[in-house]
Amino acid sequence: MRSGERDVPNSVLGRALTLLTAFRPGDTELTLAELTRRTGIPKPTAHRLLAELATWNVVERTPDGIRLGMALFELGQLAPLQRGLREAAAPFLADLFEATHETVHLAVPDGTDVVYVQKLAGRRGPRVNSRVGGRMPAYCTGVGKALLAFSPPERLAAVVAAGLVRRTPRTVVAPGLLDQDLARIRERGVAEEHEESTVGIACVAAPVLDGSGDAVAAISITGWANRLDTERLAPAVRTAALGLSRVLRTGTP
Repeated sequence: MRSGERDVPNSVLGRALTLLTAFRPGDTELTLAELTRRTGIPKPTAHRLLAELATWNVVERTPDGIRLGMALFELGQLAPLQRGLREAAAPFLADLFEATHETVHLAVPDGTDVVYVQKLAGRRGPRVNSRVGGRMPAYCTGVGKALLAFSPPERLAAVVAAGLVRRTPRTVVAPGLLDQDLARIRERGVAEEHEESTVGIACVAAPVLDGSGDAVAAISITGWANRLDTERLAPAVRTAALGLSRVLRTGTP
């Protein structure tokens, strides 16, 4: 099997989902040749499946290839967990954004990664390489470390087993050092990232906890590493996360 391919499922549904999940962050559209290369699905089969998906508006044909369709976005908006979380978080995220004008994120755990479910882009900060529905490794992001610090130990074990890849010169890739960082986060209730996922970017994040004390989401503020005062902003992020935790547990602010 060539690099980038995966095992091809036998079922029609499995092959259709394999084609859809071949799209990666930053892919506006893909050619049929690229989709077959990434998935290992034969070209005639991929062509037939994409034609069927297009009739449901799950994908759209363009002059240069294939892009994901509006039906996927509409279905995503119906997912109850993300919808309810985003609605509950909206006032807290808006308050943080208005107070700082920096980029504000809301993220949830998914395997060894975090998935961004809301983003309010700052007007004066850096162009942050994140998007709603996009994912990043948990071990090197502020939201990811906030989630790991307050998650069952199996999640951290899975992250370490998957490998801590160095994304920047400041990425923590030693499991022992990551453990120490997570211990500090548990003590303070907030996580910080200083150019660990992206050069020039800093972040301060806090976990949103359920009734058992496990993290179900995280809120963060992100900006330029040479300007964002993470110590000063930490109390505001923590207050927002505590407020959202209370709303999710009780249904009232």
